[in-house]
Amino acid sequence: MGTAAATQAGPSVTVSFILGGIVSGVAALSYAEMASMIPIAGSAYTYAYATLGELAAWIIGWDLILEYMIGAATVSVGWSSYFVSFLSDAFGWKLSEKWTNTPITWDHETFATSGNYFNAPAFAISMVVTIVISLGIRMTAKINNALVAFKIIVIAIMIFSLIPFVKRENYQPYIPENMGSFGHFGVSGLLQGASSVFFAYIGFDSVSTTAQEAKEPQVNLPVGIMMTLVISATIYICLSVVTVGVAPYKELNVSSPLVYTVSLTNMHWLVLVTELGALAATTSVILVLLIAQPRVFYAMANDGLIPRFFAKVHPKYKTPYVSTLISGTLCALCGGLLPIGVLSDISSVGTIFAFFVVNIGVIILRYTRKTVPRRFKVPGGKQLACIQYIIVFVIVVAILTRSHFAPMY
Repeated sequence: MGTAAATQAGPSVTVSFILGGIVSGVAALSYAEMASMIPIAGSAYTYAYATLGELAAWIIGWDLILEYMIGAATVSVGWSSYFVSFLSDAFGWKLSEKWTNTPITWDHETFATSGNYFNAPAFAISMVVTIVISLGIRMTAKINNALVAFKIIVIAIMIFSLIPFVKRENYQPYIPENMGSFGHFGVSGLLQGASSVFFAYIGFDSVSTTAQEAKEPQVNLPVGIMMTLVISATIYICLSVVTVGVAPYKELNVSSPLVYTVSLTNMHWLVLVTELGALAATTSVILVLLIAQPRVFYAMANDGLIPRFFAKVHPKYKTPYVSTLISGTLCALCGGLLPIGVLSDISSVGTIFAFFVVNIGVIILRYTRKTVPRRFKVPGGKQLACIQYIIVFVIVVAILTRSHFAPMY
C-alpha cells in the first residue's frame, strides 16, 4: 500500500483497493460456482482439468505454484521486516542487516548481489509454518483462527486510534496530477496502484483447495470464499483511508508504512501493538498459502501429472506431508534469497492467470454440463465472466508497464 500511494495513486490508493476488490470479487463468484460443483482439492487446477483437459490442468497446476508458494515467500519477506522492527522497538535489539535482507536484488533490468548473506527471519517463519501444517489440519485451523482474531482486534484498535489524527489536507489532491510518465500519478497511476495492491487479495481462492477437508463443501466453500474477500476488502479500504489521512502520501514509500503511520502519533504502545498485529497477519497469510500449495501437488499427483510420492498422506496426521515439506522448504529458500518486488510480481501474474482459467471454466460448463446441480451460480454468468476478461487484460497491461516504465522497488 505504501509504495502504491507514494509513487502511483496518491490518496486515491483507496480507489485502487476498491478496483482490486472488484476484480477479485468477480473471480470469487466464479470460484464459488466451481467449488459448489466440483468439491475436490486442487482449486483452479481441478477446475481446469474438468473443463479444459489434462494439458491445461498441468499448466495451471504449475501456475498455482507461482500464486501460493511464491506468494507465501513474498509475505515471509514482509514478516521479516516487521519482526526486525518489533525487536528494535520493543527491546532495543538490532539484528544484523546482512542476516535480515536478501543477497539478491533487482535493479529493474537484471539481478545483482546486495552483499547481504541471507534473510534468516523469512526462512525461519516459512519453515516453522511448514512444520505446523504437517502436524494436522485441525491444529493448523485452531492456530489460524487465533491469529485472525488477534489481527482483527489489532486492526480495529489501530483504525479507531488513528481517526483523531487524520488531516483533511492530506487527501488533497485526491488524484495527484500525472508527472509525465504512465503510472506516475493521475488516472494511469490509480490503475497502476490497482495492479500493485491486487496482490493483497491473493489467497481467498486457497479456500477451495481444502474441499476434501471441509464439511458440506458445496455450501461452505462458496460462503467461505465470498466472506473472505468481503472482509478483506473492507479492512484494506478502511486501513488505506486512515493511513493516507494521517501520513502525507509522499512519505509512505517505506518498508512498513502502517508502522510508520502509527509512529507519527507518538503512541509507542500503539506501534508495538501494530507490529504484533502485522506479525500475526502475515503469519496467517503464510499459513493459508502453504496449506493450499501442497494440496495442489496432491491433486496433480493423484492424476498422474507429477510423481506419486507427492500424494503421500501421513498415517497419523492425515496431511500430504511430503508435498508440504517440499513446497515449504522451497518457499523458505525463495524468501531467504529473492527480493520482495520480484516475488510479488511473479505471484500476481500467476494469480491473474488462474482467475482467467476459472472464468473460462464457468462458461464452458454452462454449455457442456447444463444439468449438473449448482448450489451457487454466478449472477450474470457468461456476461460477468466476459467483463472479468477485459479487467484482467487491463491489470496485466498495468503490471507489464509498471515493470518497464515505473519500477516500484
